[in-house]
Amino acid sequence: MEQSAQEFFHDFRQELLAGAEANSSFQLSEFMEAVANELVETGFVEGFEFCHYRAAQGMRVDGYWFNDEGALDLFLADFDCRNELVSLSPSEVNASFGRAEKFFEACATKSFFQKLEVTSPEYGLARQIADRSSFIRQVNFHLLSERMLSDRIQSLDDGVTAGIPTTYNIWDISRLQRQRSAKGHKEPLDINFREMFGAGISCLPAHLGSQSYQSYLIVIPADVLAILYGKFGARLLEQNVRSFLQARGKVNQGIRTTILNEPQMFFAYNNGITATAQEVEVEVGDGGLQITRIRDLQIVNGGQTTASLFHTKRKDKVALKNIFVQMKLSVIDSAESELVVPRISEYANTQNRVNAADFFSNHPFHIRIETFSRRLWAPAQQGAQRESRWFYERARGQYADAQAKLSPPEQRRFKAENPKPQMFTKTDLAKFENVWDDHPKWVNLGAQKNFARYAGRIGKEWTKSADRFNEFYFRRAIARGIVFRATEKLVSDQPWYNGGYRANIVAYAIASLNEVCRRLGKSIDYSRVWNIQAIPPTLRDALTIAAKHVNDDIVHPPAGISNISEWCKKDQCWTRLQGTLDKLEAALPDAFFEDLLSLEEQGEERKDAKVTQKIDNGIEAQKRIFDIPAHQWRTIMQELGRKRVLTPRETGVLQVAVQMPAKIPTEKQCLVLLGVLEKARNEGLVALAAEEEDA
Repeated sequence: MEQSAQEFFHDFRQELLAGAEANSSFQLSEFMEAVANELVETGFVEGFEFCHYRAAQGMRVDGYWFNDEGALDLFLADFDCRNELVSLSPSEVNASFGRAEKFFEACATKSFFQKLEVTSPEYGLARQIADRSSFIRQVNFHLLSERMLSDRIQSLDDGVTAGIPTTYNIWDISRLQRQRSAKGHKEPLDINFREMFGAGISCLPAHLGSQSYQSYLIVIPADVLAILYGKFGARLLEQNVRSFLQARGKVNQGIRTTILNEPQMFFAYNNGITATAQEVEVEVGDGGLQITRIRDLQIVNGGQTTASLFHTKRKDKVALKNIFVQMKLSVIDSAESELVVPRISEYANTQNRVNAADFFSNHPFHIRIETFSRRLWAPAQQGAQRESRWFYERARGQYADAQAKLSPPEQRRFKAENPKPQMFTKTDLAKFENVWDDHPKWVNLGAQKNFARYAGRIGKEWTKSADRFNEFYFRRAIARGIVFRATEKLVSDQPWYNGGYRANIVAYAIASLNEVCRRLGKSIDYSRVWNIQAIPPTLRDALTIAAKHVNDDIVHPPAGISNISEWCKKDQCWTRLQGTLDKLEAALPDAFFEDLLSLEEQGEERKDAKVTQKIDNGIEAQKRIFDIPAHQWRTIMQELGRKRVLTPRETGVLQVAVQMPAKIPTEKQCLVLLGVLEKARNEGLVALAAEEEDA
């Protein structure tokens, strides 16, 4: 039975209380982090930095994020630790947005930062707004509320604050519940071309018959595309394309040159874009068929073209009215989108193989981590009577979905075996790993950008040696996660901590301590952390010292830099910290160094795990191959043989497979047959590939 809003509110409140206790954080910051993380995971915003400021002058802000494209997200909370779900009225909404508008206007036009404490987070935000005021093109206000929005509010019109266009977004309990129950699907965009641009977009149908999915060929004005990107930003891009753009982050100079010097040749030079949608509305107008509305428009190839059009128009003040872009639009039902859209994106982006653009949630790396998380039991923590698992959410909503059809007693057992504090996502995993692997700056760039860089790194490493991603890697990643989350709590408990820059302090404290160990040829004992499911006292003491060392350094950025969070995103910040590590090493207790392992000792464990993974890969390959009947292997052999895409070795191995169970393929032959299955899928034998995946 579907959960009511009241039930969801109480469950969410219990999560909040548990999280605040576990992280030694105030309920307000825990609430903001929890809801903001939902927005980051769905791509609604790029990142979130907690910054609570409330003034008697009627100003308030609770968080912010500057993106690379001139947009500022300002977050404010409607939160009062309420015990019951109540309504949020229109007047209260207007009052909340008014306080945030007043804060932004004071920062942008009145040098408000001069009245604030220089080392406080609000000073950094206010100073940065003042410094960037001429570059901020749009402000997006986000009201995060623990209440339910009144039915009297149907929509919020865009506005202008301090001369800058603004949008208004409300995330109340009911909207948060809808997002979580979407089982991995983000809130779709609904674009009405007639309302936004006064007319539809001309198109030609490219589908055959009523049984086929709908597809259209469109020549879309570049200005329309740039305006859409300016309004919706990364939400317009399919997730993997969004990750790819964040990994690169630069305007394509070739596209810009064509726009500036040969706009009439843009259509001829550019390959166009590939896009998908869940629904379209089409009308016949004077000029022919027009698309008037698109639900959930997602660009799966051509994100660089789209972003370059926007940036060139904005930075170079270029009119795009005579430039057009070809678009191939496929209408994919929401039920099939999880399978079909990633494949469209994969095939459309074949020139960018093995990078962040290809790092889908169904990449073998994620599937292997998910498999480990469902199979491996973590040792019972001190005082606990039972073991538990660390639940990896490969795709959004898996944790909730796993409980959806369980009875109340079964749900209680599931949560006992898979505690919510031990659920982690792809972006969590990217934080845990990058901060230890000498990439703390990446972690400070925000969840999505950090994941993009992690994806690019792991994609390449997987291609070189997939066997290194084994049980040791999983247990080490969990140990690193335990240290990361323990350090967050530790920092919050320090008497010197003033409520700001915790994420920056945590990332650099762990990275600094790890660098001290690396220079000595030593390593943290990850197996010990895994075995006790906590950090030992000597490591806790060392992290406490490292955190204070990092805090004292980052709160004094170089002259000319006013925002400490922005300073922590720069290479120079990590370079400067590395120059102070001798001082940190001298301050660490001897007991910490006595608990370290040599890199050689850890290397032996890693080597043994890699050998075991090779054996497991062979067993898994055999299982998958044996699940496919001989008659299907015969069909594959005939079809691929007819297309002449089989090598002599593959043909020989297939001749064994078609005789199963009379003849059984060896472990190595099974690995060859897995490659044959991939060929079958690439050659359009979709039904066969689907059968194999279902098996």
